[in-house]
Amino acid sequence: MKRLFQKLLFVLSPLFFIFTVYTLSSCGTWDNYSSTASEESYLPLDDSEYPYAGLPRLVIETENFKQINDKETKIPAYLQFYDKDKPSGPILSHTIRGRGNSSFVMTKYGYKIKLAEKDSLLGMPKDKEWDLISNFRDKSMLQNYITYQLAGILGDEYYPKCRFIELYLNRQYLGIYLLVEHVKVSESRVNIPKDDSSFLFEKTSETTTDGILFTSSLNYIFKFNQPKEPSTYSQKLLEDHINHFEHFLQSKDIYDIDSIAHWIDIEDFVRYYWIQEFTKNIDGHRRSIFITWEKDSPLKMGPVWDFDLGYGNSRDEKSGPDQWFIRKYGWDRFLFKNKAYEAQVKNFWKKNRAAFAATLDSIDSISKKLSKASQNEFKRWPVLETDSGFPFFRKFSNYQEAVDTLKYWIEQRIQWIDENI
Repeated sequence: MKRLFQKLLFVLSPLFFIFTVYTLSSCGTWDNYSSTASEESYLPLDDSEYPYAGLPRLVIETENFKQINDKETKIPAYLQFYDKDKPSGPILSHTIRGRGNSSFVMTKYGYKIKLAEKDSLLGMPKDKEWDLISNFRDKSMLQNYITYQLAGILGDEYYPKCRFIELYLNRQYLGIYLLVEHVKVSESRVNIPKDDSSFLFEKTSETTTDGILFTSSLNYIFKFNQPKEPSTYSQKLLEDHINHFEHFLQSKDIYDIDSIAHWIDIEDFVRYYWIQEFTKNIDGHRRSIFITWEKDSPLKMGPVWDFDLGYGNSRDEKSGPDQWFIRKYGWDRFLFKNKAYEAQVKNFWKKNRAAFAATLDSIDSISKKLSKASQNEFKRWPVLETDSGFPFFRKFSNYQEAVDTLKYWIEQRIQWIDENI
């Protein structure tokens, strides 16, 4: 009898533990749950309708299952990663809120996560801040991913590391997301000093309502990212520098390549230009454009970000695979007046053409990894055959057709550049 009781205890103890964690996390006793969270704990995952498809699953539960309705309210939450049959890591506490500009008003929108403590997510360098990108407009779900990888291959000083995951939020399946390093100043990301004369800033649009903004002499809108709350001295320092640079762009000195090199890191500008031009990113001259500057140093472009309107994935008449695009706008329209600068642009393409063509191989390998999960994605969001109304432009009969369309556009783009370079 004693041995039978021990066997029953051995079988029932794990079940009691599961019931306890489940009850605490679902009945509003959040404080008690947070104090018991440990590596043996887990967040519930019901994948009966959307089964494991080869990608890590990210499970998130907010405090008292609060809804995420805006980009400002930081809601306490827990997260945990799952592999096929069980959790693959501990429960981590964090806050979560909405993120994105136009993407936030989509049905499937993005999220910003800030961990309580720095941690490495899926092997990426430790940090607190992470983004979940929905890729809702891009039915291949590959455009951001392959462009970040391309930036790395081309030698970008920093490019956002990322991993594909399937997201479960408050016991609901939300589909495939790209877990991405949030662009910020740190040793493992944008590695510049954190002082009042070093800047990470962003060219943006009039739709941006958060943060400290300024308008340049050419009527471009910029946002301070670091420092987020600049002093009067810092604001004036950057604004004056950008205005002086834009005055230079409109002067006769623009025809002197050495004068250009005083203002910008030419190699860095040329690389950034080609990433935007190759992808024909409709946003590539107007917003989500990150720039860094340290006092007494040249301006640098990047990191790259936001390519859901690239690769022809737009109703804009300029989005076809032919014609030049980026060089006609922004600062580039002045830089291209210098023939020596234009020669460096041409040489960069000839030297690095193979890297751009390699995006086709990247698409093949990554799309295979997403193929099974895409069935879950388009079951949850049945939009493949939708091509009317925001935010969609193209319709496809299946996921592979979306992938093939992306590949075909790239092939056509490379051919046009080769013939017109």
